[in-house]
Amino acid sequence: MQKLEKFEIRTDLALEANEQVNKSDTKLKGIIVKEDHNKKLGVLVTRLTVTNKMGEKAINKPMGNYITIESQKLASGDEEYNNQISEIIAKNILELIKEHLTKKKLSILVVGLGNRDVTPDSLGPDVVDNIFIDRHYNEEGDIVLSGMVPGVMAQTGMETAEIIKGIVNEAKPDIVIAIDALAARNSSRLNTTVQLSDKGIHPGSGVGNHRTGITQETIGVPVIAIGVPTVIDAPTIVNDTMENLIKAFSTSKELQGLVKTLSDFTPTEKYNLIKEIISPEMADMYVTPKDVDATIKRIGYTLSDAINIAAGKK
Repeated sequence: MQKLEKFEIRTDLALEANEQVNKSDTKLKGIIVKEDHNKKLGVLVTRLTVTNKMGEKAINKPMGNYITIESQKLASGDEEYNNQISEIIAKNILELIKEHLTKKKLSILVVGLGNRDVTPDSLGPDVVDNIFIDRHYNEEGDIVLSGMVPGVMAQTGMETAEIIKGIVNEAKPDIVIAIDALAARNSSRLNTTVQLSDKGIHPGSGVGNHRTGITQETIGVPVIAIGVPTVIDAPTIVNDTMENLIKAFSTSKELQGLVKTLSDFTPTEKYNLIKEIISPEMADMYVTPKDVDATIKRIGYTLSDAINIAAGKK
């Protein structure tokens, strides 16, 4: 076998990155986690705060706040349920921008990241299509919205951060809300999870396609990131399948040796082993559910509804 490459967790979710580290000493790592479970709606809200450099290093996320909203019915609930989810998301958006709400008029630029022509990556453009844009005529509202879809580098030849920075310099919004499709480590979180953060976003990081980050440091104004995981990499799926096989074989006396050998592997070793033995074509393959087109539309509308509610448009 060739030498194993450096292990990299393929996820954009701070919650999943935190799950990869030892939970018993999260305070020592500079990570604070608080959970709020709405059993009636089946919604779990997890607030993760990275408080120092140790926390940053532990989960490879900058210091700041990360809010994860999980619901298995995010893309399958009825209209009433989706409205309730939108209210929860809106409440958390307002929580992240509360220090800016003292302004007489707050201008928010909503940016839909991603490629409109690639369904799993079209969440951002779909959200912008449904927000209530009123910056061009609203003279009296407390919060005014504008929107843009910058496309991707393959379409424009420019870093997305460069395009956004140029528009920010001209339009001078107070805040940017960036919407993007994410990658997950756990297949159960595909299209069921919304992550909000006050530390901006790095497009493509979850799929290993690193681009310039869209953050306050790069564009000059605070950036609230909202994302939903829509893809997962193939080695992760194989790894999860292997875990299930180990559990299924654990009762077999004939296979105890194999079970013990595989059980002794760390998650990192299992993942890297899988990346070596599967075909090269599959190693960098990303998978999305077959109904992703309808799912993206439903989730996109839920997110745009949340932004409209937070901005007082509904």
